[in-house]
Amino acid sequence: MENIQLTGTATRDAASGPAAPRKAGPLQATLLVAGSCMPVLGAVLLAPILPTLNQAFADTPGVAILVPLTLTLPALFVALFSPLAGYVADRVGRKQLLVFAMLAYAAFGTAPLWLETLEAIALSRVGVGIAEAAIMTCCTTLITDYYSGEQRNKYLGLQTMVSALAATAFFALGGALGSISWRTPFWLYAVSAVIVILMVFKLWEPARSQRTRAAKTPVPWRQIGAPAAVTLFGGIVFYALIVHLPYVITGLGVGDAALIGLAAAIASLATAAGAISFRFLAKLGTRNLLALAFGLAAVGLCLVSVAGTVPLAIAGAVIASAGTGVLLPALLTWAVNGLEFQQRGRGTGIWTGTLFIGQFLTPIVLGAAAAGLGGLGFALGALGIGCAVALLAVLVRGPRMMPVSH
Repeated sequence: MENIQLTGTATRDAASGPAAPRKAGPLQATLLVAGSCMPVLGAVLLAPILPTLNQAFADTPGVAILVPLTLTLPALFVALFSPLAGYVADRVGRKQLLVFAMLAYAAFGTAPLWLETLEAIALSRVGVGIAEAAIMTCCTTLITDYYSGEQRNKYLGLQTMVSALAATAFFALGGALGSISWRTPFWLYAVSAVIVILMVFKLWEPARSQRTRAAKTPVPWRQIGAPAAVTLFGGIVFYALIVHLPYVITGLGVGDAALIGLAAAIASLATAAGAISFRFLAKLGTRNLLALAFGLAAVGLCLVSVAGTVPLAIAGAVIASAGTGVLLPALLTWAVNGLEFQQRGRGTGIWTGTLFIGQFLTPIVLGAAAAGLGGLGFALGALGIGCAVALLAVLVRGPRMMPVSH
């Protein structure tokens, strides 16, 4: 593979676009990281109320299919529309698209508060997914536009860390609000309408004069193709335990919802810890980071697959989750750090799309593997072996990306 820098992209950034008249700081990073949490909100908020939705719409034909779709449809449409969102971000502008998407997210997200049919609610979730595609693509692209080098690594790691913690918080909030009414959790989608007010005044469009050249600048498939392909597999690894750890704990004889939730929370904290460490581990270079991440995931998933006790299962989940916390920002920096300004939106959109395809495929792939191999434990073990193979592939043919000193 080509030699691509992991950090220290200031020189390329300077060459690819005019100097920004404004300097981004912690406030801009906070807004962009907060915006990046919106797809997480869409992914986990409704999980606790799915049984209630089943009861509320028990007379609706196809309820057994439509209710799970309300949870998974946004991820599918993030996957499908992120590349298009990236093109629009390059052609029209990042901030303009982000503001529109945040407002659309609030409108579609809160629509079930007054919609009366399950079919209409499922359709509104399509709108949520399309808005999420634009939000995630624009927030990530603006982070790479506004920051470079160590700061960029810091905020990309923070993006993964906060998303992991937000997943735990949103799951708890969804359950608490769902105990009031199945409609109540949908009010949380209105938070994007509040965040967007600050975005309007505190974010800006970088290198505005270069937008018209974006359409003529080809997508660098040679550079983005390999990271995107690895991210598709990495997305399945990342979401495997997020989706299936509760089933593992239940299979070990635990029926206490609080203990199951505690196990998921501990795994989320491990993901956050891995993401925090990325900033400090970035100096190792992408090859070593990917090897570390896949190695931890392999060990952790294999431990979970053979665990006969809850503590051992949680220990395996912590090891695997620490690895995936490093994996996501490592894959993202590999994908975007060598992109020209005019290509970043499309490159980020392609990367985001492949990640969410992985999320959408996770229950399908592991469900099929569990059916074929004789159980969820065997499926997770097979995924762990797949991570070990990925580790070897990275060591043999991985990207040789070394940081540049500032």
